[in-house]
Amino acid sequence: MIIACDVVFWVLLVAGLAVRYKAGRRRLGGALLLCVPLLDVVLLAATVVSLRDGAEVDVWHGLSAAYLGFTVAFGHQTIQWADEKAGHRFGGAPRVKKPALYGRARIVQEWRSWLRFLLAYAVSCVLLFAMVWFVGGIDRGAPVLVWLNPLTKILIYSLIWPIIVTIRPGRAAEEVPEAEGRP
Repeated sequence: MIIACDVVFWVLLVAGLAVRYKAGRRRLGGALLLCVPLLDVVLLAATVVSLRDGAEVDVWHGLSAAYLGFTVAFGHQTIQWADEKAGHRFGGAPRVKKPALYGRARIVQEWRSWLRFLLAYAVSCVLLFAMVWFVGGIDRGAPVLVWLNPLTKILIYSLIWPIIVTIRPGRAAEEVPEAEGRP
């Protein structure tokens, strides 16, 4: 079900953008894009029904929690990015603003990105522990908790880059003194 939801996510995204910009049906395309978050509801419902019906709790249930956490944190941003790119390429919208490459704006951008990872982590962990509670405790729900390890590693590893950028944010080419110059 997780793989199906991921595939349908991309199908709906591409279909929504194609209808919106290639077919010129902005409202219908927008409606298709609004259906994308419904996939999260479908996946959550399928997971709950599976557990309620007594399915053996396994790592796949935990994967659904991780997937939901990341789609809550990054799904809207991904759809917005794709919509802006397609709007520029096919719809005559202005060029998408490029991300900051240096300075304070870059630092803020990197920490905001890390906060999205933190949100994904928090949502995933809440769902994992909710699953453990839902199935009757740690004895039956332990298999989903194996996801705490990779999720925690992702959170910690994703913290490295904002720290590096904060320590060394870089400078624009025109800010580099001539003594440092380029070869």
